[in-house]
Amino acid sequence: MMTQRQRLSREMICLSLIFTRRRATMSIFTPTEITDNYMKASVGKAASPAWRLFVLAVAAGLFIGLGGVTSSTAAHALDNAGMVRLVSGLIFPVGLMMVILMGTELFTGNALMITAALDGRITWERLFRNWAIVFAGNLVGAVLLAACMAFFGQLNIGGGDLAVYTAKVAAAKNGLPWMNAFVLGIFCNLMVCIAVYQANTAQDTAGRILGIFFPIMGFVLAGFEHCVADMYYVPAGIFAYMNPAYTGMIDAAGINVALLNFGDFIFANLIPVTLGNIVGGVAVGLVMYACHGTKRDSRK
Repeated sequence: MMTQRQRLSREMICLSLIFTRRRATMSIFTPTEITDNYMKASVGKAASPAWRLFVLAVAAGLFIGLGGVTSSTAAHALDNAGMVRLVSGLIFPVGLMMVILMGTELFTGNALMITAALDGRITWERLFRNWAIVFAGNLVGAVLLAACMAFFGQLNIGGGDLAVYTAKVAAAKNGLPWMNAFVLGIFCNLMVCIAVYQANTAQDTAGRILGIFFPIMGFVLAGFEHCVADMYYVPAGIFAYMNPAYTGMIDAAGINVALLNFGDFIFANLIPVTLGNIVGGVAVGLVMYACHGTKRDSRK
């Protein structure tokens, strides 16, 4: 028979073990650990078969597009520009949450693979191969989603008001001056890659979601430009105008429909925004590698 003191001592030991395990599960990785972990993950990304990269990239394009679908649906009927941005910013992060938690491949986040190339863990050829395949897959996923939303009724919400809003957003994005789109792209991917880093500080799902949420909300609030998001937003607006059910409504809304074309999408939006996203993402990677990277020589 255990005495009361023995039982109390045993209970204290059990509580101590529970508390220790809880602290272990709630701990976070340091910036140095995150950088090293990401470089290790980049080796796998670089070696992945092309078909697998492409499928995961299509899924990521779809997920980011779904962030656009849900945020546009929530915000389209609001009149105040600030509220439109706020509501969109609160909802859009669901896209990157799905991308990271489902382990898919996103072009903008993969800009951070520059760290592994600088460290000699992957070749530059493999880095650019990954970027090319993932960019193509993201484009396919986002554009397919845009076509489905425009031609199968999702834009009917609000009696077609969502279609008008979608076309308005697309025209505004295609109408940006080239340098504006480029610079807004830089700052966007600064925040996206910070979100990716912050998500990787946590070892639990709630922590990863929290790490993603605020930077992504911030870039939407600020009106920065994300190439994969624009792969949904702009084609969705173009397809909406191509759908006879919405053409008259969009014309009547006074939108500059001359901007709703794929030529402007590619040359006035996608190219400058993509280049800006690369610069912003690489900048984050360079800073983290320079300040927190574990150089190869130090690991020998």
